[in-house]
Parts: sequence; C-alpha cells; structure tokens
Amino acid sequence: MSENELSKVIVDTAFKIHVGLGPGLLESVYEEVLNYEFEKAGLYVERQKIVPVIWDKLVMKHGFKADLIINEKVMIEIKSVKEIEKVHFKQLLTYLKLTGIKLGLLINFNEAYIKNGMTRIVNGL
Repeated sequence: MSENELSKVIVDTAFKIHVGLGPGLLESVYEEVLNYEFEKAGLYVERQKIVPVIWDKLVMKHGFKADLIINEKVMIEIKSVKEIEKVHFKQLLTYLKLTGIKLGLLINFNEAYIKNGMTRIVNGL
C-alpha cells in the first residue's frame, strides 16, 4: 500500500472513531482505538516507537516516541488539544526528517468536526 492509500485508510478510521467516541478524550484513548482498528484491518502498527536521535557522534537512544507508525510509511501524531500550534506541525516534520518517513498525519481529536483537525505533512513525497 502506498502512503496515499494508507492515508485514506487512516483518515477514514479517524473519522469513524471521532463519530463513535466524540471529541475531548485523552490522546491515549484515541491512540489505543486507532491501534486496535489498524491491527484489525491487517496493518503493521508500531505504537510509541522509540526513535533515536543522532548528533555528531552522540547517539541518544531515546530521542522521541512516535505515537503511531503505520506500515513503516506513515507517522501519526495524535493530539486532543484546544488548538493546534505551529510548533506541532514543525515537530511532526522534524520526526519525519529524523526517520526518513515521507508522510505524517497530525490529528487533533478535540475538534467538533474531525476534518478540521487533520493535517497532512509531507517530507519529500
């Protein structure tokens, strides 16, 4: 499955979950349910994957944790906040650059309409 095909599955799944659960729950709830739905659909999911950061000769084994990585191609950053800040976009783009993943989805479940809470972030796709 390509990044764009995975993106469609992810968006449809996030929509389904948002309709079913509504906005305002903890990020961990949405992460758990997304993980469940993706695994049920037969996708390969890495949850809270620890990603190292390398600087010069320094290797930091615990650079950051990726919320979800789907089929090693799409990274999902989950939020449940009043408002997405500019730093959230930059954060996900940095994660994509550090991992070499080309597509990220920033999903804020704390929106009345989930379509307003989804942003695609591309790293050389």
